[in-house]
Amino acid sequence: MLEKINDWRLKFFLWVGLPVIAVMGLAFAAPDLAPAWQAKSGGGAAGTFTAVSEQCGRRSCSWHGDFVADEGGAPRKHVILYDAPDGLAQGGTAHARDTGARKGVFATAGGSTWLLVTGFTVAAALAAVGWVVLVVTTILRRRRHAAAIDRLAGTPVQR
Repeated sequence: MLEKINDWRLKFFLWVGLPVIAVMGLAFAAPDLAPAWQAKSGGGAAGTFTAVSEQCGRRSCSWHGDFVADEGGAPRKHVILYDAPDGLAQGGTAHARDTGARKGVFATAGGSTWLLVTGFTVAAALAAVGWVVLVVTTILRRRRHAAAIDRLAGTPVQR
């Protein structure tokens, strides 16, 4: 009985979980992979982030605010400051870099956002590859099984 439950859970994870992980990771993390690495290496437009509001979840808080580049240009309103420095308060400012991330800018002090985004993207890519391998091997296994049944039955194999 326990084997059937574990087998059912494994099959559910392989057929439903892997594609969900792949799609979510590739949709949400992959677009910010290059901007996160660019910020880690000091690229992007330098500027100032002004904290407007803080939103907290169960384990962490995020600062939202406005970013103005040092070299001018249009300010980015209502963005997240990734890797916000400790002690940032409402109305406070922090040096940041805009590397083109969809929802935010990166603090110049650095942090681990690049590692988190990279991890999610790699996990999503591995899930996608794993799911494709699963689908291909299942199709090939079923074809071999059907061909073996046809041989045993004495009927020609149609492909």
